[in-house]
Amino acid sequence: MNIKPLNPEASPRAAFGAELRRVREELGMTQEQFAERTGYSPGHISSVETGRKAPTFRFAQKADLAFGTGTKFANLFFDVQASSLLQGFGQYVTQEAKATELRVFEVGIMPGLLQTPEYAQALAMSAVSRGSITKVQAGERLEVLANRQKLLTRKPPAQIYAVLDESCIRRPIGPPEVMGAQLDYLVEVAGLPHVTLQVAPFAMGESRSINLPVYLLVLPDRSVAAYSESALQGSFERDPEAAHRLLTAYHHLQVEALSQAASVALISKVRRELQ
Repeated sequence: MNIKPLNPEASPRAAFGAELRRVREELGMTQEQFAERTGYSPGHISSVETGRKAPTFRFAQKADLAFGTGTKFANLFFDVQASSLLQGFGQYVTQEAKATELRVFEVGIMPGLLQTPEYAQALAMSAVSRGSITKVQAGERLEVLANRQKLLTRKPPAQIYAVLDESCIRRPIGPPEVMGAQLDYLVEVAGLPHVTLQVAPFAMGESRSINLPVYLLVLPDRSVAAYSESALQGSFERDPEAAHRLLTAYHHLQVEALSQAASVALISKVRRELQ
């Protein structure tokens, strides 16, 4: 058998493929056996291992399941996707799926977990039209988002607290029907027993305690992890002191923001203005 040598230093895609082959062979598993466990053809697996094809998030998840490697290949997938996802976001996503509580603050756009498919599609296609990502990367981004949104319906569900800057509900994304449906969906989500939704109005001015997007996770061991973003990079933080500083700022934000009832009323008002 002519086995192609791999160079994991060539690219993140090559590193993923080399690690996939290494773990598979270490477990004594043939490509055919791996194919049976994952539902992919041996030819597809060979192409991923040699770097001819990029892995998908679903492929990475199935590899972790077949190998019993936790989130190893899911994390490696985000290294492959580094050109379309901010640094640190891959680490965050793998922990988000385990969270018992999630606190999010967003500015300008809806939090990914609360986006409708059409709203998310409009954002992704806009990025493609600007040349910041490719159509393939847009598809991967939407796939990752769809997997993340399972947190809303997971059993038992995570407790979700979301504070949206008023700009999130007023900035039009896509045609009016897409934005209208997105606002309708926010009102629907606010009715879920495990979701608390608030709007931080423009009137808060300088009293708003957070100015950039922040995501805070409470994990099953009760530790707190944080992810925050600037325009160019993200940062995933497990240091307890740093995470708790952000948590304190978030608590101040929740106190100053509109109540859920007042927030839903404002969202409904903005929705009527679209008609």
